[in-house]
Amino acid sequence: MKFEVRKVEPGHKVPHGIRYSLTLHDSNNERILGFDNAHGIKPKKGKLGARKITWDHKHKNDQVEFYEFQSASQLLEDFFKAVDEITANL
Repeated sequence: MKFEVRKVEPGHKVPHGIRYSLTLHDSNNERILGFDNAHGIKPKKGKLGARKITWDHKHKNDQVEFYEFQSASQLLEDFFKAVDEITANL
């Protein structure tokens, strides 16, 4: 696991003021799970067609999904829950 976290000035891209990258790597140091806000993503198009760019997201293998940041403690809880789900199948 690798954690990179720093406090930043809150703004449009990072309204909660935390720039973060929490990752889980395999034995070859390839990322297999990541929660971060390093770049923007567009969530899948909804029925109304509007898509907002979000910065908080998670990577699982090659898939990227929206992640709703609620708090730093919830982020850690969600990350470790995802780690447990992955490592339980090893």
